[in-house]
Amino acid sequence: MGLVVRKPGVYTSIQDNGRFGYQGSGFSTNGVMDRRAYVIANLLVENDPNAPVLEFALAGPLLRFTTKTIIAITGADFGATIDGEPAPRYTALMVKRGSILRFGAAKTGCYGYLAIAGGSVRIPEIMGSRSTNLKCEFGGWKGRTLMTGDYLPFVTKGVDFLPNLGSHRLDAGNDDAFYGFANDEVLVRVVPGPQEDLFTEEGIEAFYSQTYTTTAKCDRMGYRLDGPEIETRNGSDIISDGIAFGAVQVPSHGRPIVMLADRQTTGGYAKIGTIATVDIPKLVQRPPGSRVRFEPVTVQQAQELLRQEARQFEMLALKVRRPSADGISPRRTARRLTPILERQAAKTQADTLWIDRANRAERVGSRNALQYEKTPDEKASADNAPQTASRGNGRTA
Repeated sequence: MGLVVRKPGVYTSIQDNGRFGYQGSGFSTNGVMDRRAYVIANLLVENDPNAPVLEFALAGPLLRFTTKTIIAITGADFGATIDGEPAPRYTALMVKRGSILRFGAAKTGCYGYLAIAGGSVRIPEIMGSRSTNLKCEFGGWKGRTLMTGDYLPFVTKGVDFLPNLGSHRLDAGNDDAFYGFANDEVLVRVVPGPQEDLFTEEGIEAFYSQTYTTTAKCDRMGYRLDGPEIETRNGSDIISDGIAFGAVQVPSHGRPIVMLADRQTTGGYAKIGTIATVDIPKLVQRPPGSRVRFEPVTVQQAQELLRQEARQFEMLALKVRRPSADGISPRRTARRLTPILERQAAKTQADTLWIDRANRAERVGSRNALQYEKTPDEKASADNAPQTASRGNGRTA
């Protein structure tokens, strides 16, 4: 039981939190581009925090479910529908067997995420992760993006229940405000370094005071930005060193490149700064032609921002698991069903129900009264039947 890919969409792959501990061997971390949308998607369907999801960009896939389950859609707005009906984002949604989930082109943002309850799709873990490494062609689904006709089995055969399902929804508008979809410009915070000393004061001033624009040369490896040249003292070539998620490289042409999930493990261009982890989702959700500005922050401030985000995720987890007016407790359901079942029992002359307050003796008496009663002819036949006597050898005479 799982889902069938009718149309793959653009760059649809399976990703999780990333593959760590192997950069020294030349393997990229991979993982999701928008960590915020990823965490919230798994939170809404009560998956493990590192459960894999489907990630797609610019245009989403067309999927058919072969079993019932519960899903959540987060990230950019792709105008999703289930069997022709609008499918809201940031909400746990029931899908039936045979349901069709359709995504269109992105209305806002770039990347969308689909989480599936019960542990998501069943794929092997390679080097501690289920993320797709497209360059090395391993991980995820056969080491590639999804194709028409792919069948992805689920970890759990079918899911039709989550406690307090009515609470498993968040206001999509709050996250849209976080990303700044309605704004022409987004502000991204940057930790200066590690090679900031290789740039002139004028170059550093230009980077933090001027506006840059995202270009069409952007993918999971990095975003190339266009704007004022960032001046260096004696060129930007350095001895290759490690590259962090969000590192801002400046090649010889002076325009920044932000390194992202599928980045190479090392690079030989000077890095003027590294984007704070909490602000990377803001950048990756900006389509080509969007304006970006940078603001310097200290390491301590970036760490505090990350702690605040962690606390926010904890509060969201409590919120979605809290009982709501939409969810009916078993006790309330029993109270509502009791009179209905009692009326039905009276019509069929059945035994009193267990929910009645009658004691056990009365219930047993009621059952005995309803036992089958023999006709007079059957009683006479039973009285005139020959009696049998047992012998010592156990046989009847």
